[in-house]
Amino acid sequence: MAKKKRILIADDHPIFRSGLKNVIESENAFEVVAEAEDGEAALELIQSKSPDVAVLDVNMPGLSGFEVVAAIQKLGIRTETVILTMHDDEKMFSKAMDLGVRGYVLKDSAVMDIVNCLHAVCKGQNFTSAAVTTYLFKRASGSEMVEGLDSLTPTERKILRKIAEYMTSREIADEFNVSLRTVENHRANISSKLGLSGSHALIKFALKHVAEL
Repeated sequence: MAKKKRILIADDHPIFRSGLKNVIESENAFEVVAEAEDGEAALELIQSKSPDVAVLDVNMPGLSGFEVVAAIQKLGIRTETVILTMHDDEKMFSKAMDLGVRGYVLKDSAVMDIVNCLHAVCKGQNFTSAAVTTYLFKRASGSEMVEGLDSLTPTERKILRKIAEYMTSREIADEFNVSLRTVENHRANISSKLGLSGSHALIKFALKHVAEL
């Protein structure tokens, strides 16, 4: 039997936290090993319990969810992170991506999304609530053509669309029947043409501009 993934939940609303715990533990793959009602307690528990994934409310007393994520990275802790938020705005989403957050879940849809999110994150994938993705798509569809986008080849556009679907390089290589190195070269070329740098810049761009591809 596969070992259960260990989850920490940090949220200052006990009723919401309890409900989320029940949903998570209804899935046999997960076990909630710690709960916290503020950011400082969350960070202490992450250090002592070493959960596989920390689910963090972005707005908490003491340290915010983002501050906890930054502290985790500074300390070199390998716990993956999921942000819970009421906000679907681009600025906050971009901040989460810049920090290396794996999951971005709206609290309004957390009960429906959290299990799928945790499964994705535990596989090394990213997850974003559908409402956030829809919002970003709508923003992109109303924007002008981005500089450099018209320089992409048809294949590069296809790969960028797959990146927006959170497909890994290996998954893209398998779907297109090409080597992993070929996909990585395409990703590098796309980033160069678009002037992007950083491990999460490409997925942020893909999500924001997929309607233009």
